[in-house]
Amino acid sequence: MDSYERISAAFTDALVLPLNDRSRYILLSDCHRGTGRINDNFLKNEFLYLAALECYYRHGFTCLELGDGDELWENRSIRKIKEMHPQSFEMLSRYYHSGRMYAVYGNHDIVKKNPEYVKKHFHTGRCTPELCEQPLFPGITFYPGIILRDEGTSHTRYRGRYPRPDTIHRKDIYLLHGHQADPLNSTFWMLSRFLVRYLWKHLEALGIPDPTSAAKNNTKKKKSEKLLTKWAQEHDIILITGHTHHPMVGAKDSPYCNTGSCIHPAGITGIEIENRCMTLVKWSVQARPDMTLAAVREVLGETVCIDDY
Repeated sequence: MDSYERISAAFTDALVLPLNDRSRYILLSDCHRGTGRINDNFLKNEFLYLAALECYYRHGFTCLELGDGDELWENRSIRKIKEMHPQSFEMLSRYYHSGRMYAVYGNHDIVKKNPEYVKKHFHTGRCTPELCEQPLFPGITFYPGIILRDEGTSHTRYRGRYPRPDTIHRKDIYLLHGHQADPLNSTFWMLSRFLVRYLWKHLEALGIPDPTSAAKNNTKKKKSEKLLTKWAQEHDIILITGHTHHPMVGAKDSPYCNTGSCIHPAGITGIEIENRCMTLVKWSVQARPDMTLAAVREVLGETVCIDDY
């Protein structure tokens, strides 16, 4: 199976969610939650992650995690990850119990595609006092892909007294992690996991980057993004992934977008979808005039609406 076939196959059993002018989604990926050791890149940004999710929760957003939520290549135990980041799991559990949390698996947490693994490790766990009588994520499924089915808009596409369905512009949004574009991180993921867990994990601590990673190898990053862009163009859809950690929102001639990651030294990035429009945002720590520190949301670039594609 080549890269194009792997990308298409990810949407065969995809979850389908509605997309309309009332939808509010926040897309995040590549948290790589770890065990708190030196290689836990999420640890330094967890405050920003929690602040952002609290804000989105209050404003009625649904959280979509696009893979690599947990670092299960470098670490064997998901239990230690949950013990290290109980607040993050409790926050996600709040979303889940509100019916507002869905996730796909990436290459670094590809074991989540196994229902038995998920049942054993994610249906139970630590919880807040409000959720202490309930399992953490009861019945959760980690999907290979998610499709946001565009239902059009209810107030801008009608002319005259009667609706003209043929004039309603609809464009579905396809979501996946993006590792499907790279054979080493998809077909041969067991080999890559072995190398990361027993070789590059230790070399990275010495400052030597992992050459198998699309996020750290610019050649692999460009190759993956070029292939994903071409797939989106040929299928005439909007494709949003993570994996390369390179935040971007595309355009009509290049309908490929990327959420970025939650482990960048300068903050976390994500894509908000509201009123059928996409906004690339960054959350970072900034100093207020009174010298206190705060989590601040910043818009990166211009908001792009589906009707612009």
